[in-house]
Amino acid sequence: MSGALAPSFVREHLRTRLTLVLLVAIPVFFVLIFASVLGEFSAALGGSLAGWAAAFLSGALAFFQLVSSRGADRRLALAGLGAGRVAIARIAAALSLAVVVSATAYVTLWLRAGVEHPFHAAVAVLAFAAIYIGVGAVIGVFVSGALEGSLLVMLVFSLDVFSGPAMTNGGGGLLASLTPTRKAADLLIAAGAGRGSPIGDWAAVAAVAVGAVAVALAAFWFSARSRA
Repeated sequence: MSGALAPSFVREHLRTRLTLVLLVAIPVFFVLIFASVLGEFSAALGGSLAGWAAAFLSGALAFFQLVSSRGADRRLALAGLGAGRVAIARIAAALSLAVVVSATAYVTLWLRAGVEHPFHAAVAVLAFAAIYIGVGAVIGVFVSGALEGSLLVMLVFSLDVFSGPAMTNGGGGLLASLTPTRKAADLLIAAGAGRGSPIGDWAAVAAVAVGAVAVALAAFWFSARSRA
C-alpha cells in the first residue's frame, strides 16, 4: 500500500506549478548563474555547484512535505495504514523528487562544463540530495512555520557550503569537519578534477546518506503518529 501512496505524494507536490518551476529553475540557476559569477574559481569546485543545488531544493521540499502533510498523514495512519507505511511512502516520494532535482543539476553541469567521471559525479550529487532530505525533515519536526523552517534550511545549507572543502581549501576547522556534505563534496571535487576517490570516502558518503534517509524516515513516522 505504501508503494501505491508514494506516486500520489509526488503528484501532490507536482500539482503546484511553482514546484514544477523550482525543480528545473533552481538547479539551472545554481549551476549556470553561480558558475558565471564565480568565474575561474568555479572550475575548482568540480560538480559541487550541482550538489549544492540538489541539496538545497531537496531539503526545502522535504521540509515542506513534512510540515504541510502532518494532518493528512495522521489521518491516513489512523485510517489503517499505520505511521510506518505512511512514512515509507513519504520517503519514497522525497527520494523520487531528489532524483529529478539531481538529474536536472547533473545534466546542466554536464552540458556546461562536461564531467570527467560521470558515474562518480552523478552518485555524489544524489548523495547531496539524500543528505538534505534528512536535514529538511528534521527541521520540519521541530519547526512548523514555513518562513522559519525555510530560513533554517537555508542557514544549515549556508554553513555547509561556506565551511566545505571547496571554500576552505580542505581546512575550515571543527565546523568544516562536521558539515553533512563534506565527504560528498570531496567526491565531486575529485570527479571534477578527473581523479578517482578512495573506497573509504565512498563508504563515508554512503553511511551519511543512508543515515540521513533513516533519520528522515523516523521524522516522517513521528509526524504521522496519532496524538492522544
